[in-house]
Amino acid sequence: MLPAVATSRTTPEPDGSGTGTWLVLIYRIPSEPTRLRATVWRRIKALGAVYLQNSVAALPHTPANERALRKLQREIVGMDGTGVLLESSVLSGEQNVLGSFQAARSDEYEEIVDRCEGFLAEVEKEYAKNHFTYAELEENEVDYTKLVNWLEKVKARDRFGAPGRDEAEAALARCEQVLEEYAARVYAEEPEGH
Repeated sequence: MLPAVATSRTTPEPDGSGTGTWLVLIYRIPSEPTRLRATVWRRIKALGAVYLQNSVAALPHTPANERALRKLQREIVGMDGTGVLLESSVLSGEQNVLGSFQAARSDEYEEIVDRCEGFLAEVEKEYAKNHFTYAELEENEVDYTKLVNWLEKVKARDRFGAPGRDEAEAALARCEQVLEEYAARVYAEEPEGH
């Protein structure tokens, strides 16, 4: 039997006071075809990573982030590119890295609030048109579910409590309330089975 090995992997505290371990992906992709660069960029953004500079992305160290970046690094190599994944702590400038990470999450929360406002406007149009059908209700439910899932993904990436989360949650709660009111109206207006 092998002895147990203790590992210590810390991430910065939510208030930004602690030093933590970050994963840093440094990569290079051939310039052509450009779709390869776009694919990698989308995947890095979907993970919630921030760019420290061109082709250098960072994420707080978690087992899930490590798995995802290891997979992406392998894919980059498979694209005839190069990639190195490092585990690192910031010796100087951690507030800059943390600030970039927080700004990225705040931007995502703000975008969710904007999309919630769009959702509410769409439901309001249905009221204005007096359009209360099961088909519209289903479409609105799909849109609402997308917003819920998106917020959950952003919250999962938000390791340090970025500003904007409360506003996004409140906007989504308002969407849920309006959707329930719209659903009640559809049930009252449209006969069952149509």
